[in-house]
Amino acid sequence: MYIPQLDKYSLVFPDPHDANEEGIVAWGGDLNPSRLIRAYQNGIFPWYSQQDPILWWSTNPRLIMELNEFKLRRSLKKNLKKFEYKFDTNFEKVMKNCASTKRKGQNGTWINNDLVESFNVLHGMGIAHSVESYQDGKLVGGLYGLAIGKVFCGESMFAHINDASKAAYAILVKHLQIWGYDFIDCQVPTEHLKSLGAKEVSRDYYLERLNKINMDNIKINWEIKEELIN
Repeated sequence: MYIPQLDKYSLVFPDPHDANEEGIVAWGGDLNPSRLIRAYQNGIFPWYSQQDPILWWSTNPRLIMELNEFKLRRSLKKNLKKFEYKFDTNFEKVMKNCASTKRKGQNGTWINNDLVESFNVLHGMGIAHSVESYQDGKLVGGLYGLAIGKVFCGESMFAHINDASKAAYAILVKHLQIWGYDFIDCQVPTEHLKSLGAKEVSRDYYLERLNKINMDNIKINWEIKEELIN
């Protein structure tokens, strides 16, 4: 099947409804932060191996987390107090830990140096964020993603000890609810995220949902609210 190639000098993407059966919308272009913002605003994200050209996806089905459907199990709720949490104090280190953490069924990572560089720029713009779990002053887990309008686009997470990333996710969900976010885009279905309450929806439903949300960047003061941890 024909897959459109992006024009390096244009930020316009093909209609994500026209993605192929695998969910690929287009290939090529670059990871210019403005292009990344435009992609996520249109329900498209980059995902590719280091040796391949950049591939742009809009998967079907899509995995999303409704904030009121997050499953805070009793054991996780108890373990929340085991960690100290911070936002945005170690963004690049979180990304690099996500890249280096070995995952079952995966031989490598899509989080390459070019992606880290571009996301660091987005972090400086107040669009990319990290949630970090610490124990005894050491970073032991966390996650990162993009806040595009009232949607948080989750990218990846890591944990060096049990529940460190799940706890960071729980803290994120609590804050997003307070800040009035709509949902978390989890992108590709995984059993891990489903176990936390994420659900599969059709691409059409997901894109229709995006169209009803203000996807312009909305500035929110990303600071930990201690009362949400206890």
